[in-house]
Amino acid sequence: MQRGSSERELAARWEAEAVAVTKAQAAAEQVRVDSGAAGEPERKTPEEQPKDPAPAQPRAAEEGDARVVPRPPPTLPPAKPQAARARGLCPHGKPRSKGRGGRRSSGRAADEYHSQRPVTVDSSKARTSLDALKISIRQLKWKEFPFGRRLPCDIYWHGVSFHDNDIFSGQVNKFPGMTEMVRKITLSRAVRIMQNLFPEEYNFYPRSWILPDEFQLFVAQVRMVKDGDPSWKPTFIVKPDGGCQGDGIYLIKDPSDIRLAGTLQSRPAVVQEYICKPLLIDKLKFDIRLYVLLKSLDPLEIYIAKDGLSRFCTEPYQEPNPKNLHHIFMHLTNYSLNIHSGNFVHSDSTSTGSKRTFSSILCRLSSKGVDIKKVWSDIISLVIKTVIALTPELKVFYQSDIPAGRPGPTCFQILGFDILLMKNLKPILLEVNANPSMRIEHEQELSPGVFENVPSLVDEEVKVAVIRDTLRLMDPLKKKRENQSQQLTKPLAAKEDPSDSEPASASDGNADPEAHLPSICLKQVFPKYAKQFNYLRLVDRMANLFIRFLGIKGTMKLGPTGFRTFIRNCKLSSSSLSMAAVDILYIDITRRWNSMTLDQRDSGMCLQAFVEAFFYLAQRKFKTLPLHEQVASLIDLCEYHLSLLDEKRLVCGRSGPAGGRPLDSGSPPDATPSAPPVEGHPPSCTNSAPKAAHSRHALS
Repeated sequence: MQRGSSERELAARWEAEAVAVTKAQAAAEQVRVDSGAAGEPERKTPEEQPKDPAPAQPRAAEEGDARVVPRPPPTLPPAKPQAARARGLCPHGKPRSKGRGGRRSSGRAADEYHSQRPVTVDSSKARTSLDALKISIRQLKWKEFPFGRRLPCDIYWHGVSFHDNDIFSGQVNKFPGMTEMVRKITLSRAVRIMQNLFPEEYNFYPRSWILPDEFQLFVAQVRMVKDGDPSWKPTFIVKPDGGCQGDGIYLIKDPSDIRLAGTLQSRPAVVQEYICKPLLIDKLKFDIRLYVLLKSLDPLEIYIAKDGLSRFCTEPYQEPNPKNLHHIFMHLTNYSLNIHSGNFVHSDSTSTGSKRTFSSILCRLSSKGVDIKKVWSDIISLVIKTVIALTPELKVFYQSDIPAGRPGPTCFQILGFDILLMKNLKPILLEVNANPSMRIEHEQELSPGVFENVPSLVDEEVKVAVIRDTLRLMDPLKKKRENQSQQLTKPLAAKEDPSDSEPASASDGNADPEAHLPSICLKQVFPKYAKQFNYLRLVDRMANLFIRFLGIKGTMKLGPTGFRTFIRNCKLSSSSLSMAAVDILYIDITRRWNSMTLDQRDSGMCLQAFVEAFFYLAQRKFKTLPLHEQVASLIDLCEYHLSLLDEKRLVCGRSGPAGGRPLDSGSPPDATPSAPPVEGHPPSCTNSAPKAAHSRHALS
């Protein structure tokens, strides 16, 4: 009797403990679901869950994790059937099946959870843009991780370069190679290639010489122009290649200036013609800082901010002469220089002071009868053409750091374009900044040597909008929310009474999360105006050929075997151009370019050397045409032969080794590729996209 009583007490105790554990687990699960809206998703959707999940490894708690880890249940002896049923289990201890309806409900809940969770942003490397980034994230109601995160974030915001951190997923606000591409020497070389092809289209960049490599050429050309026009009295501006914020910039009147000799011995630089007749406002010279978003490289997507900043000099402007060449506050518009002038004016107004919004300048010009739409159209054209000049080599950098088929992030970047308006309102490109300052405060000197950071309303108005709307455009969850909203509105629309004039509205939980925000300040200009500019993308097509024959993933230079394969596959060798001559061409051009470049990590032919070799081959093959038509014809010829080669490989791959058409038997029956270009004549029809007409419509 006593033994039976003890067994009943033990069974009752087991059952009570089992019920208590079940309640604790249910409460913990509810806490995790409720806390998920403030952090990352706790559970994966059924499609993402592995069939045999590995046991979770213990890890340290990190910021942003709103999780409650339940205490492990006590070890229980094998439960009796009654206790198992009380815990919702079958007699064998397995969870009871909820049927297909239960699985659908679980998946739908997970989908809703993913679409409603906030976007996560790693701001640990943001540096000087951190304050503006924090404001933007708060306005968007996203989740910031200021100290980084062990789990992946949706967006990583770097302050300097792509390599600030190792990233294998998500999106990062830097392109690999962008910092190198917009250095003064590299930018000048990229634009010069385009000036050789399209001199009239790229006349917005001042004539430039690279020092020390082109010093003798600089001296000879200046002497030649002076001999032809003795009244010509030019001024030149010298910019160190790696300089920033006005560091090391100075003006000269003659190549024999003693300071130029010092520059040749110290560091590489670019010397340019100085723009002597700028547009003045209040008798002061100024420039424009415009923010440009490169949203995607392939396909190319470009956005321009509708407003920017105008930075003013602090000394009334006079044309350069030997007496005022050293007046940096008169000639240089750099904010970092003029802020140290006693005449610098801090203002909270967007239309006064030494730093104003560009929109206030446009309003002032409009009041004087200036065609503002024409000014904007010219600026948009300048920006698109400059990005087209930069993208070929950016593609080479991109495939080197993020080879196809390997994990890696997608990239976007905000660029700072510094533009000067001439007296005739023609925009001139001064430089491009890969890391434009996004600070929203300025230093104010309280007493000699004592400074304080003071908020700048002008900076905040422009820069916060640029960062916030860049994030909105890059929002990785936007498509999921839109798809869910469409799925919710369809059944509502089906049940809606046709006589009801008011449309059905989604539930409050699915309301537009951007309804409280102003309209996006970034305007798409490409591919919106692609038809007017695609004819300029010849070097981009050359870069595609270059990358195809690189061979090894991750490299940036073409070896001799790759160059020979390019010549052979595109059928460019002939009786007048033997493969031995091809080897000599490769060696001569590669050796010269390697002596000019600072990067000696890899041996081989860089993209710019390949472009020079391509120009040489085009001029040999199509002698009677202008250079840009020669190059376009050779590109068409190469793409034609490569398309034939690809079709043959595809046919052989489908048919297998037996019964397939031999590689030298021509094109397959169902393929009718266009004829190759004839030497001396441009192709009438090729596989490549037709060239668009050179439209001159306004872009505003």
